[in-house]
Amino acid sequence: MPTTDLLHIGLATALGLLVGLQREWAGQHPAGRTFTLITLFGALTGLLSRDLGQIPLAGGFLVLGTFVITMRLGPSARGGVTSMVATAVMFCVGAMCMRDLAGAAVVVTGITTILLEWKHPLRRILAKTNKEDMQAAVRLVLIGMVILPVLPNEAWGPYGVLNPFRIWLMVVLIVGISLAAWVAQRLFGQRSGTAAAGILGGVISSTATTVGIARQSKEGGTSPGASAAVVVIASTIVIARVLFEILIVARGILPDLAPPLLVIFGWLAIISVAAFAIYCRRPVEASVSHAPSNLRTAVIFGLLYGGVLVAVAAAREYVGESGLYAVAALSGLTDMDAITLSTAQLVDQGDLEATVGWRLIVTGLVSNLVFKTILVSSLGGRAMLGRVLPFMALAVAGGVLVVVLWPH
Repeated sequence: MPTTDLLHIGLATALGLLVGLQREWAGQHPAGRTFTLITLFGALTGLLSRDLGQIPLAGGFLVLGTFVITMRLGPSARGGVTSMVATAVMFCVGAMCMRDLAGAAVVVTGITTILLEWKHPLRRILAKTNKEDMQAAVRLVLIGMVILPVLPNEAWGPYGVLNPFRIWLMVVLIVGISLAAWVAQRLFGQRSGTAAAGILGGVISSTATTVGIARQSKEGGTSPGASAAVVVIASTIVIARVLFEILIVARGILPDLAPPLLVIFGWLAIISVAAFAIYCRRPVEASVSHAPSNLRTAVIFGLLYGGVLVAVAAAREYVGESGLYAVAALSGLTDMDAITLSTAQLVDQGDLEATVGWRLIVTGLVSNLVFKTILVSSLGGRAMLGRVLPFMALAVAGGVLVVVLWPH
């Protein structure tokens, strides 16, 4: 079965779940699973209609109309809607198995089973969400499904490196990663402990996490040592996030960029374990206060990413390699995503050597580590700075040594 069909089924599931969760949060129970199953049912009838003509699609509308009429006839019928929809879905699954669509049938069956089994866990998750969570999801839909399709997919601007569609696609990727981690933090953060606080903070935004935990430490909300451990752990996770971003946008060049980055990740992981062992006798809670799907933040990142693309192209033409490192250091101060994605794109296109590419990423990382240390100094006070400085110095030294000593 074509991969696109599986992706379309997954998209239908996600869209149905999104609308279902919104309706269930608004008080229409049990809409979450029901809307997802109805959407799946529609996807399946559409899929079958490609081979069987319009009969399955017309039949699907007829069945759906029957469901709606049944729901309108009396409240007692509402309790069996999920089972009726599941029955219709499984009917389509059986038909798909007979039409050489076994792969998709297995996927749909697995999704349906999970939805039917997760009735109570879904309710518990909904109990922990609020209006801000739903607004964050809606903003992600706006960013990814409303704005992205209307953007032109062609190179514009100086040096021909500005493609509005690709730039906004990177925005959607970064916002999606950060929002997923933020949701996980909202659901499990209160019982996660120090390590998970640093890990989730690093996936969402290590810089925002550093700012938040430094302020908490200075105000006496968390101990300086535990706060320092959170910053170190979050900084380590940045490298894992960088590797994941390269895997998503330029998988073919990952073998060329990954080895030195994995060495640095291993070094920082050792430092993080040491910081955790020394300081984390009590758990600490660090969180990002606002959902990372704000449209203003997305636009700013898009502008930053485009600016880095132009700056790197200009530096390559007029200044040379030294100019590239200056751009990497500046762009990496507050955010690693822009320099990572722009460098990966240039290496993937053959416009930049892989050995230069990963060194630019590490240069941005070192710059980011230094900037976070400065943030701790200004926001966290001397006590926290004294605890975080040795670990960050070791991390910076490791990054510099890898850049200098790794063979060209």
